[in-house]
Amino acid sequence: MDIRAGILALALFAVIGAYLAIRAAIKSMQVARNLTFHSLRRRHNVLAWQFFFFALSLFVCAFWLPFYGEPLIYVYYPPSPTQSLTPTITLTPTITLTPTLTLVPSLTLTPSVSDTPTLTLTPFLPVAIEALFQGQVVPNPEAIFTAIQFSTKFDGTNTVDPKTVFVLPIQTMYGGFDYNNTLPGAQWTALWYRDGQLVDYQTEPWRDEWSTGGTGGYVESKNPIGGWLPGSYEVQIFMAYEWKVVGRFLVMDNLLTPKPTGTPTLITVTSTP
Repeated sequence: MDIRAGILALALFAVIGAYLAIRAAIKSMQVARNLTFHSLRRRHNVLAWQFFFFALSLFVCAFWLPFYGEPLIYVYYPPSPTQSLTPTITLTPTITLTPTLTLVPSLTLTPSVSDTPTLTLTPFLPVAIEALFQGQVVPNPEAIFTAIQFSTKFDGTNTVDPKTVFVLPIQTMYGGFDYNNTLPGAQWTALWYRDGQLVDYQTEPWRDEWSTGGTGGYVESKNPIGGWLPGSYEVQIFMAYEWKVVGRFLVMDNLLTPKPTGTPTLITVTSTP
């Protein structure tokens, strides 16, 4: 490869890098547009502008290299003349063989049944939540959690009178669980969803007082986005990036009571002497 080919290759890589940086900036802006929390949205917008300026610098570099970079390199590395090779003999084929028979397939087998894989949704951590991680300890992959029990009352150790259906109004919702093989300092996360939309979250390093196993672990939500509204709620618990347990409960506006139906009819009674 000569100097000119190398310069053109570097310019091409700069253009490709600028294109990828612009795509990353657009994706970061799209993520920021869907975020509810202002600090996370601002962080993604700053990252998007950084990608845009990086792409601009790559475009400038791609323009500068062929027009100004190549002459500058020739100042320090002048090109040397090379001899051009001239072919002396050109071979010309004398006979061209033409096929006389072309076989055409007469039958194509088509499968009668096509197996289409079905989509299975697995809980995952949003990128905005991953950016808040502060834990410095690698979680134990063998950490386990029991089923989450939900209640509006918590005595400091366990949930009181756990249920799966609740009626508004609600002040605070607790989710209690037991655990084992956990490591203090490892990042853990609880995500609260209402009808598939993230409305609250809790992420922090595992507390030292909870140790590596026991009872009395809990998550709580006091003010989800939009307040407590009727709907189907789901709580997902992760250790670092690994999903561990999911709990669900239902919130209703009021208890269903039968309502009177029909139209009242006026009855007139007369007395005859």
